[in-house]
Amino acid sequence: MSTRTDIETLVDALTLEEQVSLLSGEDFWSVPAIARLGIGKMRVTDGPNGARGSGSLVGGVTAAAFPVGISIGASWDPELAREIGVAIAEEVKSKGAHVSLAPTVNIHRSVTNGRNFECYSEDPELTAALAVGYVEGLQSQGISATIKHFVGNESEIERTTIDSVVDEVALREIYLRPFEDAVKIAGTWGIMSSYNKLNGSYTAENEWLLGQVLRRDWGYDGIVMSDWFGSRTTAPTVNAGLDLEMPGPTRDRGAKLVAAVETGAVSRDTIRTRALNMLRLMQRTGALHDDRPFEEHAEDRPEHRALIRRAGAEGTVLLKNDGLLPLADAGKLAVIGPNASVAQIMGGGSAQLNPHYRVSPWDGLAARLGPDALAHAQGCTNHRWEPVVTGNLTAEFFDNQDFDGAPVHTETLDSSIAFWIEGMADGKVDPARFSARVRGRYTAEEAGPHSFGLHAAGLARLYVDGQLVVDVWDNWTPGRTFFEEGCDEVCGLVDLAKGQEVEIVMELRSKPAANLHHSAFRFGVSRPLGDAEITAAAKAAAEADTALVFVGRSGEWDTEGSDLEDIRLPGRQDELVAAVLAANPKTVVVLQTGGPVEMPWVADAPAILQAWYPGQECGNAIADVLFGDAEPGGRLPQTFPARWEDNPTRSQDPEVYPGLDGRVRYEESLMIGYRHYDAQGITPLFPFGHGLSYTRFEMAELSAWAEGAELTVTNTGDRAGSTVVQLYLGPVTPVEGRPKRVLRGFAKVRLGAGESARIEIPLSPRDFARFDLAGQCWQVAAGDYRIEVGFSATDLRLDATVTAAAATLPV
Repeated sequence: MSTRTDIETLVDALTLEEQVSLLSGEDFWSVPAIARLGIGKMRVTDGPNGARGSGSLVGGVTAAAFPVGISIGASWDPELAREIGVAIAEEVKSKGAHVSLAPTVNIHRSVTNGRNFECYSEDPELTAALAVGYVEGLQSQGISATIKHFVGNESEIERTTIDSVVDEVALREIYLRPFEDAVKIAGTWGIMSSYNKLNGSYTAENEWLLGQVLRRDWGYDGIVMSDWFGSRTTAPTVNAGLDLEMPGPTRDRGAKLVAAVETGAVSRDTIRTRALNMLRLMQRTGALHDDRPFEEHAEDRPEHRALIRRAGAEGTVLLKNDGLLPLADAGKLAVIGPNASVAQIMGGGSAQLNPHYRVSPWDGLAARLGPDALAHAQGCTNHRWEPVVTGNLTAEFFDNQDFDGAPVHTETLDSSIAFWIEGMADGKVDPARFSARVRGRYTAEEAGPHSFGLHAAGLARLYVDGQLVVDVWDNWTPGRTFFEEGCDEVCGLVDLAKGQEVEIVMELRSKPAANLHHSAFRFGVSRPLGDAEITAAAKAAAEADTALVFVGRSGEWDTEGSDLEDIRLPGRQDELVAAVLAANPKTVVVLQTGGPVEMPWVADAPAILQAWYPGQECGNAIADVLFGDAEPGGRLPQTFPARWEDNPTRSQDPEVYPGLDGRVRYEESLMIGYRHYDAQGITPLFPFGHGLSYTRFEMAELSAWAEGAELTVTNTGDRAGSTVVQLYLGPVTPVEGRPKRVLRGFAKVRLGAGESARIEIPLSPRDFARFDLAGQCWQVAAGDYRIEVGFSATDLRLDATVTAAAATLPV
């Protein structure tokens, strides 16, 4: 392996053009090799809940699907995050890559952010601790993390252009905190800039962010890469500190950057520094001299299966339990709901991958009890878009936009969704100027009206047996699909008889990109469900000993590129839950969402589990928790408000959320998450840090100093279990405009029945400090501070007062 001196020598052996070549991608997933000097090709892959490899968002080589970010956040377990990081590093290697585009550590500012599922928490300290574990796990195996998105990407609305207006105190104390620990503690090798502007300047060319904060304040020596198509200029990005423009081929570097050096807009020393940063990353990951042939493999490892199953249970939160769980002799089970027989294992967007397999709740329960012990009723739907048509579909491509002549390429699709980026149609069409025709067949299982839906990043129309049913060709308008490059779904109804087979033809024409360069489509069909199906579900529940109702959302709702419009369960799911609860009082509600939901039926539900999107072992992990084989190890990483209007971004000013005229103003500053509910005196539906166990815990004997706290935790129940001890800190005399208390430490505790343990939670001077804007430093105000310890932000059992001395700390 090359030494530091070697890469110093190597960078000076490169010509200017060769140095510049390292500063942009060669293609969608790689940085070019320089054969003359034996420099290998560096490859990256999407994460963070797996490693998709170089395939499209749809299909490709299969990969292990791990729990999503909010599920890991709910575990409150940095060691588990570290284990997952190690395992995902192995997945990255199986895809022939050196760099994982992960983890995602943006903060849960709002309850409707479409990408909350991918992030850990509303709290910066919990997020930072988990990020450190994940990054250290990845990089211990020689795979680089690329912690993202730096910074101010807390919403998906106009995310590629929006200006996030955030005061520096909030930035330093909340939004930058996970990145700071990733740099200073975990030593991350990569950071990805966000699409958005920050206080008027795109983050990819924000010198204050990339130069002052990251390089000078924190001493960062890794690389900063752009999000895909998130670099918009030549000299401004290079001079500010953006090392790598992705993806390739280059748009703003290459010959343009060489010319910028020759005119003096960019110095040769700056180019050398950027190229040296790239060589350092290649050295750290082994890419520098990696001349192995590029291969991608599907490695379905038993140890990964076991870890995913365990992690799914560790992130599952028992929100409510009136003694119904864990299930013992449950008798006949009614398995109800739109998520019962469908495995909702991940969110949507760039985090999605082609999993090795999917275990649905029905699958997990049937494997445990046998299918004869179960009865199934769907009850209602919860899809955002009509379900895709599966089977052999034929796609014909034309190297023009008018379907002229014979197709230049034909291929088979296994479902009616495609996401085309580079190399489409075997490279026989220009991705910016082509047309495609997709044919498939559908057979109706029941008689009645059927809804056919279509949305596309491109002009498109859908025919059923030759009849135009959906037109998004002449009236295409931008919407919230395919990363804001697609239109919203448009549907049309067709009456079908039971068993009737129809031909579906979809035609698509490429269109100019607004920001991100791709073409895509999705079409599907379903028979709308109504009162009869809810009645049938209630009947099935009444005839069973215990009912399990599986409701929530999916990656269609919780997805990159689209925020939610509210936090109600989609469709008629609330009606379904209410009907099942009325039919059978022994009902467990199992939620799968990427964030909070309103629960108008909460008072009637004896047991509620929040299972998130726990990866490919979904149904097995849920069954483990339902029957007590595993503890529900999760605690909420995000507050669940009783209603959307209670959340921190509820302002009547649209510039606060979702944004107005290209700006989104973080007016709430420090008062996000539990801090907001605390300051406003709002009682949440379920508070931050909340989660029940199958046993009971007590805490006592708190001793506290400015250096930390100790207490005794006892499992007073009759079975082993786990809990999370949480330490909150605040000044005895409240400070106007600042939170009363904030999380400053926590410990995941596992104890056997009747067992006690002495738990220590350390504190540092930084935990008492607040950012001093005028002095550009951290200041500890001398005085008395209250330490409060408990099991959630509102369940604080013990407290003590400590005195801190005045101190000034560097950034």
